[in-house]
Order: sequence, then C-alpha cells, then structure tokens
Amino acid sequence: MVRKWVQGRLVLRGRVQGVGYRYFVLRKSQEFDVTGMVRNLPTGEVEVVAEGEEEEVRRFFEEVKKGPAAACVTSWTEEWFPFSGLYHDFRVGYY
Repeated sequence: MVRKWVQGRLVLRGRVQGVGYRYFVLRKSQEFDVTGMVRNLPTGEVEVVAEGEEEEVRRFFEEVKKGPAAACVTSWTEEWFPFSGLYHDFRVGYY
C-alpha cells in the first residue's frame, strides 16, 4: 500500500472566532500524526492547514469540523495540495 502525503487547507465559517476554536484544533492535532497551523482570518473565519498522510489529514479534518461546544460551524471549504514539508509541528498562527 502506497502512502500519499498531502497538505490540506480547511476554512471554517460560522461562530468560529472567540470560542476557543484555535486551541481546540491545537489539542486535536495532538491526537493525529499531522503538522501545520491554525489561525483566525480577518474575515471572521478560521483557517487550518495540515500536512501528513492523506487519510490521517482527512480524519483530523472530520474532527476539526465539529469544533468546540461554543462554536457553530455553518460551512467550510476544503482544498488539497502537494505535501510541502514546511511544517515541523502544529501551532497557532497569527494573521
């Protein structure tokens, strides 16, 4: 079985800022073998970039889409790119 390494980008909309979403994503990243970052965007959205084996990133995104209890995700966009290797850990980024 060939493992495919990818970078995924998820942009979440709804009540996603001011509810601990970034730190929820940071904690979730520790449960998966992914690297990347999460940050608030000036548009009121939250951006998550994750790299790793494709199936692991997909499973991580499914958990991230649920969000913390105070959040309400109404929509998201998901994009896929080639693995870049730019990330060495998972962290909170700042715009």
